[in-house]
This record gives sequence, C-alpha cells and structure tokens, in this order.
Amino acid sequence: MLNLIVPIIIGYLIGSIPFGFLAGKLKGVDIRKVGSGNIGATNIYRNLGIMPALAVFLLDLLKGTLAVYIASIMIGNPPILTKESFLVISGLAAIIGHSYSVFLGGKGGKGSATGLGVLLGIAPDLFIITMIYVIAAIAITRYVSVTSMTGVLLLAILMFMFHKPIVYFIVTVIVAILIIIKHIPNIKRLLAGKEPKIWGRRK
Repeated sequence: MLNLIVPIIIGYLIGSIPFGFLAGKLKGVDIRKVGSGNIGATNIYRNLGIMPALAVFLLDLLKGTLAVYIASIMIGNPPILTKESFLVISGLAAIIGHSYSVFLGGKGGKGSATGLGVLLGIAPDLFIITMIYVIAAIAITRYVSVTSMTGVLLLAILMFMFHKPIVYFIVTVIVAILIIIKHIPNIKRLLAGKEPKIWGRRK
C-alpha cells in the first residue's frame, strides 16, 4: 500500500518546491511582494526578466513530469484502480503542491506550468497540441491568464475527443476548476479592463 501512497506524497512535495520564490531570493527580491505577488513565470518575467522567467517556467513544468515519472516507477501494477489513475493522481498532487505549497504556508502559484508538466508525462501528444495553442494564444491575445484558463478547458475537450482514460478527463476538469479559482483576481481585472498584457505595463 505504501507504494501507492508514497508517490502521491512525493508528488505533492515536489510540486511544493517554490522555484519562482527561490529565483526571486537569488535576485534579492521577495517575488510575493512585487507585481501581482504570484510566484509563477509571468510575474518573474515582469519583475526579473526573460531568462529567470524561462528557468522558472521549465522547472515548474518539470515538477509535474517528475511527479508522474516517479509514480510510474514506484506504483508498478496497483491492486486497486488502474496505473493511469495513480499516475494522474500523483500529477494532481504536484499541481496542488505548487498551488498550495507547504514551504510557503499553504500559498503558491496558479498551477498552469506544473499542469503542463503532468500532461507531458501522461499524454505527450496532447502536450504538443496544447503548447501550440498556448504559444498562439499568448501571441494573439497577450493575456497569459486568458490563455491558461482557456487552455485547460480546451485540454478537457481534447481528453474526451482523443479517447484518453476517463480518469484523465476527470482530473483535467478538477485542475481546470483549481486554475480558474486561482485566476479569480485576473478575471476581476479583465472585467475591469485592468489586466496587464504579457508585453504591457500594469495599469
């Protein structure tokens, strides 16, 4: 039974590593106190520059992939549910860890990059499609928040259309809800016309 529980705990702890916060500390900045206060790559980009932002994005993404990979090694052939179920649950634990980090007192990022990492681990084909959408949507709208929310909703549809395991679809819907909840401040700013674009300045 431990080989089923431990990967989930490990996934949460990996997800909890606050790379954005650590990147800020390396620059002598508490990223939680500047810009939007978020520890994700977008706020890192606006306040620390493109290279730290790329590093944080990739590291946050790899947290999700690593959680799935470790689970795939440890779980083996589970006696209950399916292997796919435990892989995606371990990935979900990493997303929750990123969003509600034990190292930051239960606070954290919005989970989009880590969610992409989980997707890379469980469905590389949909990862490619989703990344194409993300790049195109950011280039067209310049709103990372809009891209994150619409991207995860698109992914739920793709999970269904590509006949992925039903547990993948269910967890994607759960992640979509978590990401939208985390983006409530962004939604309010969008409605007020005050949401900053990725290449624009905060009003």
